[in-house]
Amino acid sequence: MSVTGVASVLADMHLLTVIAQTRNLTQAARRLGISKASVSTRLRDLERVVGMSLVRRTTRSVTLTAAALQLVEDTQASFARIEQSLEQAKDLAGKPRGLVRITAPVALGRQRIAPSVPDFVRRYPEIRLELDLSDRFVNVAQEGFDLAVRHARTIPDTFIARVLCESRSLLMASPEYLQRRGTPEHPSDLARHDCLLYLRDGSAQSWSFEKASSRKGGERVSVPVGGPFKANNSEVLRVAIEGGLGIGLLPDFSADATALVPVLTDWRPVGFFGDRIYAIRPGGIRATRAVECALEHLRQVFA
Repeated sequence: MSVTGVASVLADMHLLTVIAQTRNLTQAARRLGISKASVSTRLRDLERVVGMSLVRRTTRSVTLTAAALQLVEDTQASFARIEQSLEQAKDLAGKPRGLVRITAPVALGRQRIAPSVPDFVRRYPEIRLELDLSDRFVNVAQEGFDLAVRHARTIPDTFIARVLCESRSLLMASPEYLQRRGTPEHPSDLARHDCLLYLRDGSAQSWSFEKASSRKGGERVSVPVGGPFKANNSEVLRVAIEGGLGIGLLPDFSADATALVPVLTDWRPVGFFGDRIYAIRPGGIRATRAVECALEHLRQVFA
């Protein structure tokens, strides 16, 4: 195979690693700055070289075959190192530049991050910013994100984390609901109330509380809860709570500036949204200047 042919195959194999991350040809094209038609053409070229199909297409996503998964596993680490080296070389050339991909929960991104984006872009015109808002727990490294903004109690050792701010969960209800159903005086009372739950994988149908004045942290109560509505977004839950559907747990940033009433203020929700908001990035990879600029910007926003 000629040098030109080898270069073409390497480029197409890099394309395959991006498809593995995005599971979507349109998103892969956007990531690489090429057309979707070009993605399809290059994928067919690589399949001809390999001699077998590499993806299975559906209307919404693509699934990699066993051969494709093996190619990705063997090459993606090398491509990541090449991209890192190129970005580091660009950093030495002058102004911060390049693509920075950030993922954050929907409500947090809309309320705190999105309003600050114009200032960031004006300050760093050579940095391209992608903000992906999703309430699912994304795989930061596998899906190609540089930074993730998350509620958390602990951070895995494989990540580098910076604390952006403290956070807390608040139990809230509307005045209309409390007037109609009464105000709980103890966490156990919630078993008799309509409770609106945050929908997430593996979420327990119970809430735990700790006595706010307890110094030892030993006085805890867990109560089974249920109600007429669940949602995987705190803004949607807030609207339902404001509409009088029930009592719900909200992160403090979604509960601010509302007419809702705090409930069980002598008790602190435990083990829900997390006590801090972090910016995390994959460990073992040196952050580019562009990523460092984005991280510093987030620290200022949340400060």
